[in-house]
Amino acid sequence: MGSPARVTLAEVRDTALSIDECVSAVLLPEVGGIALFVGVVRDNDHGRRVTDLAYEAHPRAVTELERVTTAVAAQAGARAIAVTHRTGHLRVGDVAVVVAVGAAHRGEAFAACRRLIDDIKSQVPIWKQQIFADGAVEWVGAC
Repeated sequence: MGSPARVTLAEVRDTALSIDECVSAVLLPEVGGIALFVGVVRDNDHGRRVTDLAYEAHPRAVTELERVTTAVAAQAGARAIAVTHRTGHLRVGDVAVVVAVGAAHRGEAFAACRRLIDDIKSQVPIWKQQIFADGAVEWVGAC
């Protein structure tokens, strides 16, 4: 079965993210498949044109990111997990989040990757401010 699952990278950063860094972090000898999710700033939301985003993180965001990532790493099948999330000002096309999950088989990798991005969005206190072309501003994920 290989070594126990482990989190190889879990960070919140105010600098550009590297897809290659996350993939490299889960390239272990026992990994036969890597599932990757890359969240990118898009130019619209529900029919409204988005020009920019700003992400803000609570001081506990890294602790919570590590918690949810460790929980997914403990599930059967995941061998290694790497995740990075941006904060600060982003433009359309910028990478906002990268999740890489290495597992023995593709099905396990895809399932863990999906669960992790869903858990990050629902449990990690990182909030998105969308700036629309008409000047309106909307917070997403803020309580």
